[in-house]
Amino acid sequence: MLRNIGERLARKWSQPVIVENRPGGSGFIATGVFRQASPDGHDLIQLDSNHTTTHPHTYSKLPYNVERDFTPISMLLRTPFFVAVAADSPFKTVDDIIAAARPRPDAVTYGSWFNGSPGHIGTLRLLAQKGVQMVHVPFRDFGALYQAVANKEVDWALASAASGGAMERAGRIRFLVLAAPKRDPLYPNVPTTAEIPSLRGFEVDAWAGLFGPKAMPLAVRDQIAADVAAALTLPEVVEQYRVLGYEIPTLTPAAFEETIRRETLQWGETIRAANLKLD
Repeated sequence: MLRNIGERLARKWSQPVIVENRPGGSGFIATGVFRQASPDGHDLIQLDSNHTTTHPHTYSKLPYNVERDFTPISMLLRTPFFVAVAADSPFKTVDDIIAAARPRPDAVTYGSWFNGSPGHIGTLRLLAQKGVQMVHVPFRDFGALYQAVANKEVDWALASAASGGAMERAGRIRFLVLAAPKRDPLYPNVPTTAEIPSLRGFEVDAWAGLFGPKAMPLAVRDQIAADVAAALTLPEVVEQYRVLGYEIPTLTPAAFEETIRRETLQWGETIRAANLKLD
């Protein structure tokens, strides 16, 4: 979505907005380059909730400091996660999965798209809340993961509308519940964890956001945030988000910064309880 937003910003600013991919190293390559950027606001970076709220806990030697090195500008999108099982899975509810794991922790498996992913750490939150253990099976990407769920190679996984929706629509996997406070308009018949007493408080989502250098002028930050907010209201952008199941955030820069601070503390509790380290 960053390229789509960039196109709208380019029209607004009457100058090119170049999106440069710097893949690899869990985002460390991109952040390393960006830390050398001028603070004038001409260089921006997209980071996600992993980079900013969980990496500070899962890596002992993180090559950046979120508060010291970045200025939060705008949350670009947020996506909640469903609990997904095979279409013909015997599990009809999350409570069924928990009940199966309680006497035999090694008999129930869950997948994720990599160690330390929202799907992995989000599941650790559920396991901690329920006081049970299950076997984690990481996969190389979304496609391999949800094929494995559909084929019952793993019992379940967390899935977003964007990552698992195609498999759900094809009848290969089934969404049991949405780990969010309100239902997804694309899946109005799937209940939320807020509606199920035994699952209240279990919420998992992921987001992507736009950041500037730490020393960028606040007036520049606020102008960019306002322009991004305007782009997110354009009908064609709203429709793209709807189709992908993304939520359009409406946070001010200050509220975005507070969200990062709060979620960093919350995920830290989950990660420390699981003793999860990625280095």
